[in-house]
Amino acid sequence: MTTQTRLYTLLLGLFICVYLLPLGIRPLMEPDETRYGAIPREMIATGNWISPHLNGLRYFEKPPLGYWLNSISIMAFGESGFAIRLPSALSVGLSALLIMLLIRQAFPREEIWAGPIAALVFLTSLEVPVVGTFGVLDSMLAAALTLTMVCFFLASQAAHGSSRRRWFLIAAGIGCGLAFLIKGFLALVVPALTMGAYLVWQRRWRDLVGLAWLPLIVATLTVLPWSLAIHRQEPDFWNFFFWNEHVRRFLGGSQEAQHPEPFWYFLAAAPAIFLPWTFLLPAAGIGLRAKIQDHGSRQLIHFCLAWFCLPFLFFSLSSGKLVTYILPCFPPFAILVSIGLLSLLRANRFRPFQIGAGVAVFIFGLLPLAFFLIQFIGINGITPPYAKTWQGLLAISGLLVMALLPLAASQAQNWNNKIVLFALSSALLLCVAPFLMPAQTIEMKSPGALLLEHKKEVHADTLILSDEESLRAVCWYLQRADILLVRDAGEVTYGLGYKDAEGRLLDLPQIRAKILAHQGKIILIARARNYRQWIQQLPNPKTIDESGQDGYIFATF
Repeated sequence: MTTQTRLYTLLLGLFICVYLLPLGIRPLMEPDETRYGAIPREMIATGNWISPHLNGLRYFEKPPLGYWLNSISIMAFGESGFAIRLPSALSVGLSALLIMLLIRQAFPREEIWAGPIAALVFLTSLEVPVVGTFGVLDSMLAAALTLTMVCFFLASQAAHGSSRRRWFLIAAGIGCGLAFLIKGFLALVVPALTMGAYLVWQRRWRDLVGLAWLPLIVATLTVLPWSLAIHRQEPDFWNFFFWNEHVRRFLGGSQEAQHPEPFWYFLAAAPAIFLPWTFLLPAAGIGLRAKIQDHGSRQLIHFCLAWFCLPFLFFSLSSGKLVTYILPCFPPFAILVSIGLLSLLRANRFRPFQIGAGVAVFIFGLLPLAFFLIQFIGINGITPPYAKTWQGLLAISGLLVMALLPLAASQAQNWNNKIVLFALSSALLLCVAPFLMPAQTIEMKSPGALLLEHKKEVHADTLILSDEESLRAVCWYLQRADILLVRDAGEVTYGLGYKDAEGRLLDLPQIRAKILAHQGKIILIARARNYRQWIQQLPNPKTIDESGQDGYIFATF
């Protein structure tokens, strides 16, 4: 095989080993993964594909496309963690393919290496595999936005009035519409900011309108059928979805926004979530500075800078923040890093790369030592993460490889070997990460084993009580949508406000009365810490089992 073929083979193998094979190994985590399993399961069970429901209650925080994709996966592969996570993983693969398409179409001859190298940077940037192997919607949104951005840029490069331009603009509109169907109006804001900034930077004033109208029409047509259907079925959807999920989340004060964080939150998180490439950013910057003088590369570099900086700034300005929000910034990051490193190394300017790799060796070299001290020797006040020796040895092996491969990269003579070896520094750890979930984390975040152990005790006439923290897992594992909530409504508060949801939220005196009236047919599932607070106000259980002090309880009455 040629060197380039080997690189494509490496990309495919990396994707299979990191993103596909581990999907079904670790248990589902609360609250996100069980939520994105329970809602699609209810869609399949009820046949209502228009209005999302959780526990039989209206759940209007997201449009339906992410639930549809998970539903299709569940119907194809069964009710499993693999099925819930597969659409997210495949979305990462689609983003990587789009990155390669963009570079190949932007300059197909001069930079044949930039596409696969950019895909490699993308697939190995820490946040991408962490989120991409988790059952959430962020990777799907990032893939749809990547489709929008790639097609828009290629349309902007095509001849005015050509069929190539029209088809790419249509594809951009479809991508934007799909992104809207995954997370809503955010799909309009991020592309508008990026494309507007890029066209202004290029002083293409007429294209601000000329390139926008066709994608906007196509995006509208893409979302229109479901938008009209949900309005007809649930007239209040758009009122709640716009004001609660957009205005309050992104513009509300710290008291109103979900996950409030300061402006600098993403700046503080960036060095970690972009690992291992954080160490090579100065080297990539030097190479990019030289490459931007090349007219053939300048427009793509400008576009990627706008694509990275504008969404990053937008999410930093919003009141609510999670590190997953800036996942759409990773494709342009990967493209810029790949172009910069290739420019630097092809000019035989190895020293900046060597310095970055050396810093990575030093920092990563401290991690196995720190882990060994915590796991095998012990430090006062710090609990070893693993009770099983094999897990500790596996973790320390992954950390050692993560330190040694940047060293090998610094010693390599061939520039593509340098990049590949550095990229693979975290690959082993990512591959084995599903086996390295600490027992305490599983105890706190995954009640699945406890619920499956007692599932045979749940019958059709059993009344199930649950606290809000356990609700999604109870719905998923016990395959029920009629759970009675104890005390707090949490994220289903809106759904409980409808008349048909009366009596679904009970306080402790009502729970006590319910238990006394239906003895022998009541099950309570809750976080152990919550149950300890309630125990004095509830009757003594007939049986009780728990997954640990920080875990969950399963009690029968």
